[in-house]
Amino acid sequence: MPDPAPSAVPAPAAPAAAAVTQPTRAGLAFIAGLGAAVIGAVLWALITVTTKYQIGFMAVGVGLLVGWTVQRTGRSGAPVLGILGAALAFFGCVLGDLLSAAPFIAEGKGVPLMSAVAEVLTNPSLDVAILTATFDVMQIVFYAIAIYEGYKFARRPVSG
Repeated sequence: MPDPAPSAVPAPAAPAAAAVTQPTRAGLAFIAGLGAAVIGAVLWALITVTTKYQIGFMAVGVGLLVGWTVQRTGRSGAPVLGILGAALAFFGCVLGDLLSAAPFIAEGKGVPLMSAVAEVLTNPSLDVAILTATFDVMQIVFYAIAIYEGYKFARRPVSG
C-alpha cells in the first residue's frame, strides 16, 4: 500500500520585520525649519526686489525648503513634523512678503535698508498694512500650496 500523502499543513510564517522607526527630533526640526523659513524669506525678498516683481511661486519654494529641512532633521515622519512644516512654511511666506516690502519702504522714506527692515519686523500695524496692500487672490493659492508642501515633505520618514 502506498504511503499516505504528507499533510498539507503550511509552515509557520516568518515573523514580520518590525518597523524601524526613528525617534522624532521635533526640537531640532523646529530650529532647522525656522532657519529654512528665514533663508527662504530672504531669498524671496532678494528676488522680488531684484526683479521688482512679486513672484507667487516663491511661496512654493519656501514650502519645499522648509518641509525638506524639517523632514531631514526630524527624521521620523511623525504628524507633529507635518504640523511644524506647514506652520513654518506659512511663517516663511508671510516673512518673505514683508521683507520684500522693506527696500521699497526704505527708498520711499529715504532711510537705510536696515531701519526699514527693523520697522517691518517690529511694527504689527505696518505688517497688516503691507499684507493688505499687496494681497492678491493668487497669493492664497500659492500660500496653500506652500503649506501643503511643508506638511507633506515634513511627514515623510527618512530612510537609512
